[in-house]
Amino acid sequence: MRRFALTALAVLLAGCTLGPDYRRPAVDVMPSYRFEEQETRDTANTDWWKEFQDPVLDSLIAEALANNRNVRIAAANIDQAAGVLMQTRAPLFPQASYSGSATRRRASERGSDVLSGFVSNPRNSFELLAGANWEIDLWGRIRRLSEAARANLLASEEARRGVVLSLVASVAGTYIQLRGLDDQLEISRRTLAVYGESLRLFELQFAHGQVSQMTVEQARSQYETAAATIPQIESQIAQTENGLSTLLGRNPGPVDRGKSIRELTPPAIPSGLPSQLLERRPDLAQAEQNLIAANAQIGAARALYFPAISLTAALGTQSSELSDLFKGPARTWSYAGSFTGPIFTAGAIAGQVKQAEAMQKAALESYQNAILNAFSDVESALVARRKLSEQLEAQEALVKTLKEYDRLAWLQYNGGYTPYLTVLTAETQLFPAELTASEVRTALMAAYVNIYKVMGGGWVNRADELTREDPAAAPPGLEPPAAAASTASSKAKAEE
Repeated sequence: MRRFALTALAVLLAGCTLGPDYRRPAVDVMPSYRFEEQETRDTANTDWWKEFQDPVLDSLIAEALANNRNVRIAAANIDQAAGVLMQTRAPLFPQASYSGSATRRRASERGSDVLSGFVSNPRNSFELLAGANWEIDLWGRIRRLSEAARANLLASEEARRGVVLSLVASVAGTYIQLRGLDDQLEISRRTLAVYGESLRLFELQFAHGQVSQMTVEQARSQYETAAATIPQIESQIAQTENGLSTLLGRNPGPVDRGKSIRELTPPAIPSGLPSQLLERRPDLAQAEQNLIAANAQIGAARALYFPAISLTAALGTQSSELSDLFKGPARTWSYAGSFTGPIFTAGAIAGQVKQAEAMQKAALESYQNAILNAFSDVESALVARRKLSEQLEAQEALVKTLKEYDRLAWLQYNGGYTPYLTVLTAETQLFPAELTASEVRTALMAAYVNIYKVMGGGWVNRADELTREDPAAAPPGLEPPAAAASTASSKAKAEE
């Protein structure tokens, strides 16, 4: 009989867990990418931005990882989620407390005890108690809530990794855009200098009656067209520098330059299968953790249909004299068990269950939709890189042809075989073609960055480590957050 009672008590304490256990939903994963690259390398776990071979870009990314405010916000969100997990999981364990009081009270002398002298008046009362309370999680409500909180913590960690992923890609992409604008500015200034020299010569020739005023004005229109382009590009450069400075966690201002856009070496295209995106991309991992949390909430809601069982106990001393407070006769204790359960709630619990089930369905659809978007992102990034490469090749061939056309037009004009309008036509086509080639070259370099962004990979973990390195290198007031958030999420993963 005693063994049966102990077994029953063990089963009671172990309880059961209501609600569905999480299983990763089946996903329709295509076997390969439609625009899969033939030449790829396993670079998804390396510091790919270093393959551009620009030390300035490397230093800017390191500075952004150390000082970016969005990374700090994400780290604070992890700390918050870790605190919620600790708070949610605490009721699984007995809660101990203490209390004490000291009072002096005068009672009415109309009372019989006071009049007869049996009770002193005024009267002292001293009390010191230690108490404990334990809610037995028989139906798994607290365990399901803890499971949801743990998943939210891991989702916060994945959100931080997503911020790191976007930050590195944004810094690299913005820097490439800046160097592309620098190249366009150089082309514009070089062209303006050439046009200015032509205008000066034509003005001299016009002064000596060798050319007409129409030729001078044609050359002037060319010059002014190039001159109008420069302020526009300079404005874009300043705005891009300001945006990059914000990513770096510094005030708006100039940004150091390294290699030109023409000198940057594009990184290799990372290899990988579509199925690997589920593990590589932080946003997909975050969406799955949100699904796990929503799934656990169903069990927590269903557990409300069943009674909540609690054990309470108190141990302490109570005396009217402080000197007698810790003597044996002053000891007091109590213990009790209680349970409460619903009889009629007018649909309150059913509504919570329905709400939890609907949230789980929404989270499932969001997870599957995130996967579809991830596949689409990779396909779009791969085709963009391929077509931009083809476009750059064609555009550079066009620039080469127009340069030859411009050279021949000048030869014919200087030989008196053709009017200046032919030269003007050639140069009018060459200038925008050179700018377009620079824009396409910039877009191609940015496409390599975007491929690494949409594919994710172990490089995100390496970049995340850089956010916690060398706290002394950060400016005052910008010290990197402690690694407590990472430790908390690691413990949560271990507990799974």
